[in-house]
Amino acid sequence: MFKNETRVTEVECTEYLPMTREEMESRGWYYIDFLLVTGDAYVDHPSFGSAVIGRILESLGYRVGIIAQPDWRDTGDFIALGRPRYACLVTAGNLDSMVSNYTGNKKPRREDVYSPGGEAGRRPDRATIVYCNRLREAWPGIPLIIGGIEASLRRLAHYDYWDNRVRRSLLMDSGADLLVYGMGERQIKEIAARLAKGEDIRQITDVPGTVYAASCLPEGQAVTLPSFEEVRDNKAAFAKAFRLAHFENNPFSGSGLVQAHGKRLVVQNPPARPLTTEEMDRIYELPFARSYHPSYQGAGGVPALKEVEFSITAQRGCFGGCAFCALNFHQGCVIQARSHNSIVREAKLLAGRPNFKGIIHDVGGPTANFRQPACEAQANKGGCRDRLCLFPEKCPNIKVDHSGLLTLLREIRSLPGVKKVFLRSGLRYDYLLYDQDPGVLKEICRHHVSGQMKVAPEHVSPGVLQLMRKPGHEVYREFCEKYQKVNKETGKKQYLVPYFIVAHPGCTLEDAVKLAEFVRDMGYHPEQVQDFTPTPGSLSTCMYYTGLDPLTGEKVYVPRSTRERMMQRALLQYRDPANRKLVREALKKAGREDLIGKGPKCLVR
Repeated sequence: MFKNETRVTEVECTEYLPMTREEMESRGWYYIDFLLVTGDAYVDHPSFGSAVIGRILESLGYRVGIIAQPDWRDTGDFIALGRPRYACLVTAGNLDSMVSNYTGNKKPRREDVYSPGGEAGRRPDRATIVYCNRLREAWPGIPLIIGGIEASLRRLAHYDYWDNRVRRSLLMDSGADLLVYGMGERQIKEIAARLAKGEDIRQITDVPGTVYAASCLPEGQAVTLPSFEEVRDNKAAFAKAFRLAHFENNPFSGSGLVQAHGKRLVVQNPPARPLTTEEMDRIYELPFARSYHPSYQGAGGVPALKEVEFSITAQRGCFGGCAFCALNFHQGCVIQARSHNSIVREAKLLAGRPNFKGIIHDVGGPTANFRQPACEAQANKGGCRDRLCLFPEKCPNIKVDHSGLLTLLREIRSLPGVKKVFLRSGLRYDYLLYDQDPGVLKEICRHHVSGQMKVAPEHVSPGVLQLMRKPGHEVYREFCEKYQKVNKETGKKQYLVPYFIVAHPGCTLEDAVKLAEFVRDMGYHPEQVQDFTPTPGSLSTCMYYTGLDPLTGEKVYVPRSTRERMMQRALLQYRDPANRKLVREALKKAGREDLIGKGPKCLVR
């Protein structure tokens, strides 16, 4: 896949991609081929998308410069490295810029962990659009390519929670020439090669995993979606567009999509093929410096690095199918895994770093215990069109196997200097429960849980769980019992930390009360509660906006008002004295005044 790549062994890179003219000159450069503009601080680590794309281009022999968190009020920062020979690449960063800047209740965030010192306000709202406008001003006619999570999930007409309206494809609003969706490695390799050969960016319209604008229908098979104007004005049309796009997200069989925006057409090519194990190994073993740029030292570094500095990305993709997660729309459901040898080499590299304390914080991906495709068919054909792997119950074809994961973890924890290896990136408790080998959970609890295992049952109400595409609450109860039993057998005092979501589509106040009663009965005091935030690309966001389940056509109740969202959150944290008024109000509205008083089951006096 890549030429001239450098495979990391025991030695790591200490040279960062240039951010200044001085750094360019230190390399003997007087020009760059690609300018990469990002809304995050520059952290040269494989968990940061801009670093991955930059290092891939570097491995292919291109000169790459990075402008991180530029001042968007003028073009000064954007011209600092000079006009690139081939193109400008723009990403809002590892998160959608609106998610970075605002809470689920639309309040400005006080901290941005992807900025130096955690300082908020260093990236603009809708960063991709703002950066593209400045680049057009600075370099008229320069090929402009957008990517990253913000571009990927906003590639078609989409509902924007912060504007509370349907917005156009980000390709149209940004004025970019090409939009890369998904993880982007395959796409950027082909695009870069064709630009270097002198091909006009306007002619690069056939790369899988990209979106472009056209004035007429493309040749070949494509599914026509309801137009931007239709989905903007009609919620049923929005639901139909989501459903059609959802079914074409298979990298092996998906068709292209076409959506009219006025007199222009937004054309989405079929998804890019998943990466092979060899390709994954080469990407993650590129010569990353594995730290933030030295210019951030005075600010205390970049907080986001702390969570990943001693963690290892072992795989991508997730076949869990949760409705509120847009991962399927971005990474897909097909698991793409690195080899054991590659992961062990990275573990050795981490163990040799001067500030390593003996603990590898995580080995995983979107879901830590999904190390291989759900079944043989998924590996070669992608996800099924008419069923999910784990909902409403386990598919009979799924292969539940943790043996490879445990073998890998044993290898890592046996390395010199490694004291502990934890799994923190989300374990599917139902998948663990379905494994018939009783030793699997026991070994994970004995060696790979740091006192608390974090799992995500999300809710207890059957109706809400069904809309979330999560297993029934009885599965979680069964897992709790097994977890307690295993920890007792191993002599461990370890706890389950469940994550719950409030105000999800379908969740009434009555459902929120049921969740509060469950929390009360289990003696759990949740300090952190996730407010459902409708972010582009997810099935749940479509439900939130339309009041419909787009895959079934059924109507869905949606708790939209700020007051109700606050009441649902307060119910889950009813022990907080500051929430008493809201809890009483919620219980009265739900007809559950029996829970107000001095009895042992009461939530509030």
